[in-house]
Amino acid sequence: MAKSPLSTGKFLLIFISWWAIWAFLQTSLLISFGLRPTTALTDSVVSNALVALSCGFLSNNMQYYLPKKERYWYILFISLALTGIILLACKALLVPLLSTVADGAAYVQFFSRSWPVRFDIVFLQVGCMAILSVLWYSQEEEQENRTRRNDAERLAKEAELFKLRQQLAPHFLFNSLNSISALIGSQPEQARKMIQQLSDFLRGNLKKEDQQWVPLSEELQYLELYLDIEKVRFGHRLTTEIICDEQCLGLRMPPMLLQPIVENAIKFGLYDTTEAVTIALRARLEGKYVIIEVENPFDPETSRPKKGTGFGLTSIQRRLYLLFARPDLLETRVDNNLFTTIVRIPQQV
Repeated sequence: MAKSPLSTGKFLLIFISWWAIWAFLQTSLLISFGLRPTTALTDSVVSNALVALSCGFLSNNMQYYLPKKERYWYILFISLALTGIILLACKALLVPLLSTVADGAAYVQFFSRSWPVRFDIVFLQVGCMAILSVLWYSQEEEQENRTRRNDAERLAKEAELFKLRQQLAPHFLFNSLNSISALIGSQPEQARKMIQQLSDFLRGNLKKEDQQWVPLSEELQYLELYLDIEKVRFGHRLTTEIICDEQCLGLRMPPMLLQPIVENAIKFGLYDTTEAVTIALRARLEGKYVIIEVENPFDPETSRPKKGTGFGLTSIQRRLYLLFARPDLLETRVDNNLFTTIVRIPQQV
């Protein structure tokens, strides 16, 4: 529920100051019409106190019922009714109270003649308060709706990011378990080594679940665990080359971003050949971006990277879009028999 404007210190100060200034002006105006200062001050204090209390009551109650656009005529009706009640209350209080003073008869006659003017002034004051309250509560309601929409979008985005990250681990886990199964009979030591490496890798994966950003140095350490496992799978056929500028090591990036990119490079580089392959990763800083390039050779006759990037790169592109709202942060390039994946990570400077 939206809070009342009178619960805001700044608005309450303006509200009180307005009635104090208007009471002073009304007192001066009544004195200029020939009323005694005490009579004028009493009239001004009582009438303005009633109007101020009514405006406060009206404003506070609008937080429980706010007329919709098609029912704004309620404001006119409420303002007219409340104005009539205020003037009747003023007459019931002021006429008996001030009729006994020295100029009581003159005051009663003055009050009767000033009724139309009083009605117009009170109606304007009550109407302005009603309109300001409608604007206030409408803005508060819109802000609450905007906050709820943003929270819902944020939760949906976080859920999708979590889902994308969760889908990567099983994809890699199945390949590793198949390799361990194949090594148990022929190379049990290698199988045990791979199990230990897989355990370290998955433990690091669990630690990253609650992290949205990690330093590039930590991401590279995590990538080394993955590459150690893959080197056990592919033996001498897989070599890696990682070149990273020192100024990039402390910069932030989304966690588990490099592993699916390198996995994609291994897939296109090694699955269709029996020769040794080198996967190269280079990271550098250009302006406000960390540029990461992953390069792998491929056989144009057996591999077709142009026709699809696989789940890994698709998920990376989706994650980058969810995080930065930009579709241009991931691109691929084919040069002869080299396939290059380029990722640009914006940095807040």
